[in-house]
Amino acid sequence: MSKTIITLRKKAISQGRMSLYLDFYPPVWNAAANDYTRREFLKLYIYQKPADQHQKLSNSENLHTAELIRARRQNEVNKSEIYSAFEKEQLRIQAIGKESFLEYYKNLGHKKIGKNLCIWNSAFIHFETFLKGKDLLFNEVTVTLIEDYRDHLLKAKSLRKNRKTLSRNTALSYYNKIKTTLKAAYREDKLKTDINAKIGSIKEMESQRNFMTLEETRRLFATPCPKLIVRRISMFSVLTGVRYSDIAKLTWSELHYIEGDGHYIIFRQKKTEGTASIPISDEAFELLGKRRGENEKVFKGLNKWDVDRALPVWVALSGINKHITFHCFRHTYATLQLTAGTDIFTISKMLGHKSVKTTQIYAKVIDGKKREAANRITLE
Repeated sequence: MSKTIITLRKKAISQGRMSLYLDFYPPVWNAAANDYTRREFLKLYIYQKPADQHQKLSNSENLHTAELIRARRQNEVNKSEIYSAFEKEQLRIQAIGKESFLEYYKNLGHKKIGKNLCIWNSAFIHFETFLKGKDLLFNEVTVTLIEDYRDHLLKAKSLRKNRKTLSRNTALSYYNKIKTTLKAAYREDKLKTDINAKIGSIKEMESQRNFMTLEETRRLFATPCPKLIVRRISMFSVLTGVRYSDIAKLTWSELHYIEGDGHYIIFRQKKTEGTASIPISDEAFELLGKRRGENEKVFKGLNKWDVDRALPVWVALSGINKHITFHCFRHTYATLQLTAGTDIFTISKMLGHKSVKTTQIYAKVIDGKKREAANRITLE
């Protein structure tokens, strides 16, 4: 590696003055500008033609100061060439430690899409609020700080107009975003310790998941629906467990047929961003209609407004006295599969869950129904 030579130079500016600057050859890395540079302006000036003794003295002092800076920079550059591996690593750690963790968290969220992006943005705003508008550097991230943030989330108010306290599961969702950021930063060697592994968690609160029994499901689909397309996608969701967001964006290119095996949909889930490969029954396939262009939507003309208006009317007409949203069809699929004897690991894969723990809530629902059935028989 060639040695860097630093030369003190002058540049003419206004009012008969000259600006003093250092010239680096070859160029050196400037961390602030995130680029290589050949110049460092010292903010020191001399007069080209000093008019009096005062100006001559000022020239002498500034030239002396500039030369001292040049000598110090030269020593720093020379020293960097003989740093040991340990010293270089320490310097790297120090440099990373002064980078903004807050900015890193923000940029990580910008890579998300759709609803996940909105959740990341809300989580980031809550973290900014917790920091009271201050920046946070990597060397300031500690276990205590993150656990204080966890406690803050459990008492925080919603960003919505109602200003209600965040639900435990919403707080968990926001907290998981900071945990994901900590894992990524540690993986990229931006954090010296695995803080994510040391911090506590927020326990998920089991939410009520409404679903329909097989008898109720058959009754619903035997009832005329105000919108035919709403009936089609509802049946498709009950038969496959696919979310509305994934049904709405489903294209014909995601439909596949394997000889001797049957029909599959292979798609990227909008919520989790994970790829799912789900076999579908012939009955579910028949709901799709005639195949069109590969990039065309399968359920053409579908919009959420029609679903939100038609579904409550349809459920009421069927005589089902439950609060049924479209997502309840996914719950119905899971509970009907469990009731039919399908093992929970298979159902977890069919639903595209990352962990079987997410699917176990349905097993608890079925166990509750078994308990109700057992208690219906009494000899007293």
